[in-house]
Amino acid sequence: MLVRTVVNVWPLFFGLSLIGLAVGVQGSLLGIRAELEGFESNLIGLLMSCYFAGFMAGSLLAPRLISRVGHIRTFGALAALASITILVHATYVEPWTWAAMRLLTGFAFSAIYVVAESWLNQAASNENRGQILSIYMVILLGGICIGQLMLNLAEPTEFTLFILISVMVSFAAIPILMTVLPTPDLEESERVSVAHLWRRAPMGVIGIVLVQWCSSVVFGIGAVYAAKLGMTVAEVANFMAAIMAGGMFLQWPLGRLSDHIDRRWVMGVASILAAITAAFASQESGASWLLYTLAFLFGGFALSLYSLVVALTNDHLRPAEIVPASGTIVLVGGVTSITGPISASLLIERFGLQAFFLMLAVCLLLMAAISIWRAIYIPALPPEYKTQSTLQAAPAPVGTVLHAEEEEPADH
Repeated sequence: MLVRTVVNVWPLFFGLSLIGLAVGVQGSLLGIRAELEGFESNLIGLLMSCYFAGFMAGSLLAPRLISRVGHIRTFGALAALASITILVHATYVEPWTWAAMRLLTGFAFSAIYVVAESWLNQAASNENRGQILSIYMVILLGGICIGQLMLNLAEPTEFTLFILISVMVSFAAIPILMTVLPTPDLEESERVSVAHLWRRAPMGVIGIVLVQWCSSVVFGIGAVYAAKLGMTVAEVANFMAAIMAGGMFLQWPLGRLSDHIDRRWVMGVASILAAITAAFASQESGASWLLYTLAFLFGGFALSLYSLVVALTNDHLRPAEIVPASGTIVLVGGVTSITGPISASLLIERFGLQAFFLMLAVCLLLMAAISIWRAIYIPALPPEYKTQSTLQAAPAPVGTVLHAEEEEPADH
């Protein structure tokens, strides 16, 4: 059944693999190019934050867009938009133009994810939905990780990489537009309010804010930090790829561990380990195997926290609330992500490059303190109320619709 489902949706998976590659190389490429062009640090932070603002807008408006023109037309239009914006970056190298294009890029990629998730939800069954989600996430995270290494294919000052990204995004739409698979009906549901989410899972809301801030800093200005350290393009690619690879490989074991013990302890210990590796990484002044190793461990522990936080939040919700609540999670995370690159850029400008990893360490220590304090003083949720954790990526609204249906438990 799983194999048949994967075969049926191969055009979607193929397109998403190219989207993942494009997302991976584009963010780092623009950060490096902005640094080479001499953009001011606060402007770089602003234009990187615009991506997350567009991402949040896309997640909120995509359902309405899909309901009006359908999944296939929406995917094709958004792919065209993302393909155009990257070429505008190469043609008009100016901060405010780039900020506007990053806003549109974030909107396009976010809405593409919503299209993909609702489509996969239709194709999957309750028995294989979790496996389909994991395949989806491995494809996206793997693409983002490998995309970093594509920086080595050409100089960031040339048109080559910009054209390559445009080609990949455009090519991603071809199998989707040619597919004969039936598209799903999009079922809109009322959003769970932030106040309701706070009453049900305050640790979830706190965790989303802290984790999304860290993730937006890493994805938004990680490449800029590496370039400011004096790394070559190849070294920047290795540094960012190490962070992404850590997040991809350590998510699953940490998630499985949290399924069997109190998630708050796993979150707390993972946050401490991430903070420790960040503190050591802050002492490195250039590319080295030690820095790459620390970056891998940091990414593994820090970027895996998003999946744990979402799973913890879902533990405290009724099954019928999980899908509506996921929209609220994206909203809270999106607002937080917008502030990440801007605030981090200001801190780095004020306190120096060491502040990049040190401010991440402080944020993660706060996360650890809150998680462990609540684990000690607030009883754990009974095991029968725990949902199964799944791979999820912090900068994307992944898992917003891919949830297996379950019987609703009794009140607790």
